Amino acid sequence: MSLATKGKITNVQELMALSKKVRGSILQMLTKSGSGHTGGSLSAADIAVAIYFSKMNYNADNPSMPERDRFIMSKGHAAPLVYAIMAEAGYFHTDTMNTLRTIESPLQGHPCCQKLPGIEVSTGSLGQGLSVANGMALGLRLDKNPARVFCIMGDGEIQEGQVWEAAMTSAHYGIDSLCAVVDCNGLQIDGPVEKVMNINPVGDKWRAFGWHVIEIDGHDMQQILSALDEAEKTKGKPTAIIANTTKGKGVSFFENKVEYHGVTPSEEQLVKALEEINNG
Repeated sequence: MSLATKGKITNVQELMALSKKVRGSILQMLTKSGSGHTGGSLSAADIAVAIYFSKMNYNADNPSMPERDRFIMSKGHAAPLVYAIMAEAGYFHTDTMNTLRTIESPLQGHPCCQKLPGIEVSTGSLGQGLSVANGMALGLRLDKNPARVFCIMGDGEIQEGQVWEAAMTSAHYGIDSLCAVVDCNGLQIDGPVEKVMNINPVGDKWRAFGWHVIEIDGHDMQQILSALDEAEKTKGKPTAIIANTTKGKGVSFFENKVEYHGVTPSEEQLVKALEEINNG
């Protein structure tokens, strides 16, 4: 039975405990595979946990349920985060997490909708998720389906021009069933986002494109929950949640380290990291 059938979680402490568990699963998967993305999976964990377990309508036993809410991880390299949450939600047995990035595994290096039921769209080519979210939301509107669409993007990702074409489209059509979250952890594979291609002021850009904007601490669970509530109540325009986060959040020796964008923990680091997470 999926968590969705048991009722949504709104208790901050329960959600924070889930975030810790998810972070631990992410690191265990990455260490075993020896390949994957650590920093950005950890930075978005609190946001994604809150979306799935406090807001989303889904049924892991029926992933194609028409009235389900849709979730798109546009920054597809954060796939370990998606898989850790889906395992917790009951989409597949937790043992499957040991197969990350192996041949024929449903848990590919980037989310693949042909391999894993519950993945709405294959992602990994950055900049495309918001466009897909627009299409899904408009399709749901035509069907008079009240389902909502959530899309998580990276701050480095929004350097892509397609994101802004999609943002303009979302506002033009008043897609208020759409909630986009920008995981602003300040780092991308080539270094600080501000130095690679400055995107500041992020919130003002989304406002200029006609979005309702909420800026939060992306690790403060109460702020996340309040922002998601506000997004749901906002009508006539889409909502962008600008979540200020820390790359590698939860493990001191990964935090704000650009080298851990795409480097996995060693066995020794895993032991220390899990101890930090569990005692944090």
